[in-house]
Amino acid sequence: MRAEQGQVLAILGPNARGKTTVLKTMAGIPRPGSGTVETSGPVGYVPQGHSAVFSFTAFDIVLMGRARRVRVYESPRAADRVAARESLGRVGALHLAERGYAGLSGGERQLVLIARALVSECDTIVLDEPASALDLRNQSRVLAVLRDLADEGMSVVMTTHHPDHALHIAERSMLMVGPDQQLVGDTRELLTGDVLSDLYGVPIVAADVATHSGTRRLAVPDFGRGVR
Repeated sequence: MRAEQGQVLAILGPNARGKTTVLKTMAGIPRPGSGTVETSGPVGYVPQGHSAVFSFTAFDIVLMGRARRVRVYESPRAADRVAARESLGRVGALHLAERGYAGLSGGERQLVLIARALVSECDTIVLDEPASALDLRNQSRVLAVLRDLADEGMSVVMTTHHPDHALHIAERSMLMVGPDQQLVGDTRELLTGDVLSDLYGVPIVAADVATHSGTRRLAVPDFGRGVR
């Protein structure tokens, strides 16, 4: 598997297939038991869920991303604070800087965590289901930020349970079929109804649909009998 510069790579598959393990291994937590991971620079990691024990502001959370740039026993410098504000601005969340992190919505927290990863000056950012618990509007916001980062030249790798998210922003996808079986390829070519149906064990139809922004490929699962 290779994460190309300026592209989004989506990793899909049922639970317990190792998607999170792949991301953590790419970020160096932990080191792989076998094989190698090669990176062109620092990797920023955004976990699936995160909560703060203390009353940190959003700015404080982002500033923590400068840890690798601050020497032991030193406090963040003025340049680190400037970088934190710039990172918040980069994801459109500068207005959240002085707000308490615990009081932010799920979408706002996710933007802050992305900013924390970016402020580490990473070349690659890996995200574990970045839009899984968000409402539709915040899903759109987060996906747009990730697409923008790739367009700026960053390598973006994300796991998702939503094929639509991969079809919307990812050039390439990897399907975790089994412990020793993965499929990697162009997203639109790989994420067909038949392939997704086999992967998840439910009927899924993939079709091109006219939307406000143009024709898009959507994947629709058939969950069986529902409300009549």
